Amino acid sequence: MSNLLDTINSPQDIKDFNLNELNQLASEIRERIVTTVAKSGGHLAPSLGVVELTIALHYIFDTPKDKIVWDVGHQSYAHKLLTGRREQFHTLRQQDGISGFPKIQESVHDALDTGHSSTSISAALGMTTAMDIEKKEGKVIAVIGDGSMTAGLAFEGLNNAGSLRKDLIVILNDNEMSISPNVGALSSFLSRKLTSKFATKLKKEVETFLKKSDIGENIWAAMKKGEDSLKSLFTPGMLFEALQFEYVGPIPGHQIDALIETISNVQNIPGPILVHVLTKKGKGYEPAEKNPSKFHGLGPFDIETGAPIKPAKPKAPSYTEIFSQTITRIAADNPKLVAITAAMPSGTGLDKFHKEYPDRFFDVGIAEQHAVTFAAGMALEGLKPVVAIYSTFLQRAYDQIIHDVCLTNQPVFFAIDRGGLVGDDGPTHHGVFDLSFLRNVPNMVVMSPKDENELQHMIYTGIQHNGPAAVRYPRGTGVGVSLDWQYREIPIGKAELLQEGTDLAILAVGQHVQTALEAAKLLEKEHGTSVAVVNARFVKPLDTDMVTDLARKTGRIITVEENALAGGFGSAVLECLADDGITGVRVKRVGLPDRFIEQGSQDKLRKDVGLDARSVFETGTEMLQAKESQPSLTEVRSLHA
Repeated sequence: MSNLLDTINSPQDIKDFNLNELNQLASEIRERIVTTVAKSGGHLAPSLGVVELTIALHYIFDTPKDKIVWDVGHQSYAHKLLTGRREQFHTLRQQDGISGFPKIQESVHDALDTGHSSTSISAALGMTTAMDIEKKEGKVIAVIGDGSMTAGLAFEGLNNAGSLRKDLIVILNDNEMSISPNVGALSSFLSRKLTSKFATKLKKEVETFLKKSDIGENIWAAMKKGEDSLKSLFTPGMLFEALQFEYVGPIPGHQIDALIETISNVQNIPGPILVHVLTKKGKGYEPAEKNPSKFHGLGPFDIETGAPIKPAKPKAPSYTEIFSQTITRIAADNPKLVAITAAMPSGTGLDKFHKEYPDRFFDVGIAEQHAVTFAAGMALEGLKPVVAIYSTFLQRAYDQIIHDVCLTNQPVFFAIDRGGLVGDDGPTHHGVFDLSFLRNVPNMVVMSPKDENELQHMIYTGIQHNGPAAVRYPRGTGVGVSLDWQYREIPIGKAELLQEGTDLAILAVGQHVQTALEAAKLLEKEHGTSVAVVNARFVKPLDTDMVTDLARKTGRIITVEENALAGGFGSAVLECLADDGITGVRVKRVGLPDRFIEQGSQDKLRKDVGLDARSVFETGTEMLQAKESQPSLTEVRSLHA
């Protein structure tokens, strides 16, 4: 049997395939996805669940004239294989390889850069509205999962789409709803027949005829009510009908013929349409079918067993593990402590808390905005909410942080995981803006630990603090230091001077305190330089006394942070010097440049942007070797801009 996948260079190549060939292609795509992700890691179960749906969409529609908008985008691997990236697929999620998410820069067939959930409907509505205004041909299809439907943004898009009555197709990829096989089969049959060209035309003609008289209006209303009653009996379609969508489904998501027939029919129906498709996450790979959560996103694994291929056991626990055990221990002595996550109980480490304190744990779904305001409401009634969210996802709740938490100074504690560069998921997932967007908000305390032991003390400090506080920590393992059993409060706004120095001061925040210490050793060894090293600990409030004291003492300062330079920790230091009227001090900021950082290993990316010890050493060397005759003005030059 010939390999069909190796003949596919664009979606046009599948247009003449018969049903047997399309099913064979689906099997080959699944095999390619499994073998590739087993080596590179990635989002396996979501992509396996939409193989037939992806084939059907490309069989029916003509991208890029038609636009397929994949919500989140972690299910787009089959789409990539069908749209000219088959030969590059082995580079998935690797540096200089193809992204694990849709990317406009990568292919004309990718309609939108995605990585965060629930954006597809709003973006697709914008596209179809613009195409309508510009008189462009083409259909726009948003593919969104049932999990993403929990976010308010999805319903904002649905609501607006229903009112605008634009020709938009939304495909609800439902891999969680429990509908019995019999009901699913009957409902699928009804949807396929009720959306055929004949049925649609007949329905329209009958409606037009009956609405010409008052009696006919009453008959039509009764008929419509009967149809709606039938739909509501077998499907959840009434919700979408209320939003002015024509609801179709549910239909089986792994039967290519049923998908092609139904979706081909609905593309001819005017107005917004929602097609409800039932799929199985991990379809076709038994370990992923049995445990779809485990195989949602994972590293390399053994194909035969599904067991992860683990690197050498780390010498230290991860920062997430430290958060998990610390918050659970503190909760034992604090009955007012509650924990909130936005659909990430395992990723944030709150699964252990959930097991110990199920009545004090709340998973609100993919709804970060709601999570923050929900926490504010709890705080107003005397509880101590801990909101655990990845840095990149906390961006979605910025207004709620300002308006609902900080404005009234509510004691909500934010545990911000994945702060900094996260690696292979790339620019949509790097958490590199939180120091900037949090430190300018009144009442907010922002801290970041130098190691895992300091993290547990910062968590304790943030929970004891009677106001908003946030601790931001990186993805990955700690340094390997011993852990204190007794927690202690760290004085708010006080930095830690790790070593004295007179020639140069390196002020670092978070995990890059270790980088600063290594760089200082190199400078001392190579140049005999006396280097002060500071663990800033607090980005806000900044320890201005220590900053100004070291500025006057050394005349040279390097700041180090894994955050955007604009508005970050280095900017806070510059503002401090300016506000204090200190001149004649050279300041160089080491951090992330004013561009989005692509995918790659954390260590490689840090080296590329100058966030490794050698790069900081070279920056220090340059400062020390600068001629004394040069103007001694505060230097605001950013590295790697």
